[in-house]
Amino acid sequence: MKYLLPTLACVAALLLSACANPALRDAQALSQAGQHEAALAQLQAALKQQQDDRELRIAVLKQTDTTVAYLIYQADVARAAGRLDGVEAVLKRLEAAAPEHPRTVWLRSEVDRLKRHQRLLSEAQQSFDAGAYERAEITLRTILSEDLGSTSARSLLTRVEELRANQTRQVSTVQLATAGKPITLEFREASLRTVFESLARAANVNFVFDKDVRGDAKVTLFLRNTTVDEAMRVILSTQQLGSKLLNDNTMLVFPNTAQKQRDLLDTVTRSFYLVNADPKQVQTLIRTVAKSRDVYVDDRLNLLVVRDTPEVIRLVERLVQSVDLPDPEVMLEVEVMEVSSKKLTEIGITPVDKASYGALPTTINTLSSLKGLQWSTTNPLAIATLRGTSGSTNMLANPKIRARNREKAKIMLGEKLPVFTSNLVAGTGGGASTTITYLDVGLKLDIEPQVQLDNDVTIKIALEVSTVTGRVDGPAGSGSSAYQVGTRQATTTLRLKDGETQILAGLINDDESRSSAGIPGLHDLPVAGRLFGTTKDEHNKTEIVLLVTPHIVRNLPQPDTSGSAMPSGTEAQPGAARLLIKEGTAGSNAGQGASPRGVVQNRFRPGAAAKAQPEITGPEEVMPGASFQVTVRNPTDLPLQTTVLFDSQWLAGPGGAEGGVAIEVPPQGSQVLTLSAKPASAPVEATVSLASGGASLLLRIRPSGAEAPPAAEEPAPPAPDR
Repeated sequence: MKYLLPTLACVAALLLSACANPALRDAQALSQAGQHEAALAQLQAALKQQQDDRELRIAVLKQTDTTVAYLIYQADVARAAGRLDGVEAVLKRLEAAAPEHPRTVWLRSEVDRLKRHQRLLSEAQQSFDAGAYERAEITLRTILSEDLGSTSARSLLTRVEELRANQTRQVSTVQLATAGKPITLEFREASLRTVFESLARAANVNFVFDKDVRGDAKVTLFLRNTTVDEAMRVILSTQQLGSKLLNDNTMLVFPNTAQKQRDLLDTVTRSFYLVNADPKQVQTLIRTVAKSRDVYVDDRLNLLVVRDTPEVIRLVERLVQSVDLPDPEVMLEVEVMEVSSKKLTEIGITPVDKASYGALPTTINTLSSLKGLQWSTTNPLAIATLRGTSGSTNMLANPKIRARNREKAKIMLGEKLPVFTSNLVAGTGGGASTTITYLDVGLKLDIEPQVQLDNDVTIKIALEVSTVTGRVDGPAGSGSSAYQVGTRQATTTLRLKDGETQILAGLINDDESRSSAGIPGLHDLPVAGRLFGTTKDEHNKTEIVLLVTPHIVRNLPQPDTSGSAMPSGTEAQPGAARLLIKEGTAGSNAGQGASPRGVVQNRFRPGAAAKAQPEITGPEEVMPGASFQVTVRNPTDLPLQTTVLFDSQWLAGPGGAEGGVAIEVPPQGSQVLTLSAKPASAPVEATVSLASGGASLLLRIRPSGAEAPPAAEEPAPPAPDR
């Protein structure tokens, strides 16, 4: 009752105060209804009239925080939905309710920043549509530096990076529009300038020469039934010249020196975020194989940044994909059993071993003579023993442990026994310090697996089983002691198949002992000795059995001999195409005599132009996701309107076109069309053909590191005309 009266007094005071100031009651009702701004406005109006009301002042502060938190939540919802006008509307309400609140000032600056980001995003979109990808990337990275959560900017930046990657692939795979045109070259001691002039007229190629190219160098070559691309590579390689394609029919020629390559060849920068491989080892691999010098390693991010020509970057991509593979893992199922058996047999009669002569303990008076002395022995006089015991115990340990390739795994089942050691401390008057060390006793198993490519597992096993057999005291006065430990060890190396179980046994400890006790001289008798003593036979036997079963969780794919080889250019030019002359597609002019001045002879026979058909050329192999170019040539004197047909399952046209793209090729001209390969997990073949007829183009879409499909057997070349 004494606690109830003060409580009622407080409640009555609150009711009286609420009744005395109805603004608090009305504001509370509005706030509960969700009208926080109206409640705050009412409290602020009441506070202006009653500025000395402390309760009103506290209520205004609390309602201000509640209203600001409510409006900030609405602003966050509108911002997450991408509605900037909604955020501005919430800002106006917030400025009307609490203009000086810190969250209001923050939201005002946030709205200004969002407007600026929206303007920058619009500019980046315009640059992207105009093909100015570098300018768009700079703008987008400016936005992301201030707002990492901008999904629109990040999505557009991803598209920019994909297009720039496609551009890099196009640069590394670009070739002359007439690269596959058949041609025959026969020159004897002709000047280099004459060879290129003749080749320019015959192949419709423009050449730009560096100032250091010697045009008077002599060239002698006889190439029949070859292509423009292979002929160009032969001439450039034999004359120690380098080239750079400016477009599909223009080539820059320069001396093939290291300085000229650094000055004229374009480079690209590629970042590789490694998942499994060590970046420093990959750096060594790139510098050794691809000869790249500009390689940066960031150990914190497991990042590798390479700067080199597009051809070398393609080689680096394949190298990284071939080594950045997850380590093989294996699940080891280990079963360890310790089988022990004990047998004890004890048979015989144990006679009394003590006898006394004298007064019995119950005698009270002191004896003054030999009268009263008696013989006495223990009771009973003899004990008959007939006992036999036997027992067997099995200690089973069945751990399962998952281990990486070439990584040691350890299993310890047992206990740590403390061993105290006393050490004398010099200069302390004989003082000693005691240290504690721990001795591992039990089952210790060390396993190191190595997963082979043929799904075999090589396992190094070290097994040790130890038990405490006794305790040994240290030197007198030292207070230290040690344990006597019995141990059995086995070390071996196994090679097992996946799922195969191997049993290791034979670690046997066999103890057999026999003891006899009784009347001296009599208990050793062959048969009657059992009546004068007891014989004890004890036999203890223990054996350790180990069972190991590996289960491969993940293994590396076994590389094929042909698929593991990748073209890597020459020693001086890593990543360059192979210098291999291929047969052309038209007849040869082998029977015609060569001009002494080195005239370029076209491989088409006279009259072949009337039978010539449009043809399509392009690369033989592309990577999934890469863009490539095909060239349609019209050798006739009439305009060609046709459709380029392709497999829509594996290829896509410009703008995502499916199945075919209509083109128009001028007379005696060519038209270049850009296609892209769709993602593929295994090597596939796709065809590109013309609706107007003619030979089709067969190309392979092969992921990096995948096995190439077997090539069709090529027909034998036609015999030369006679």
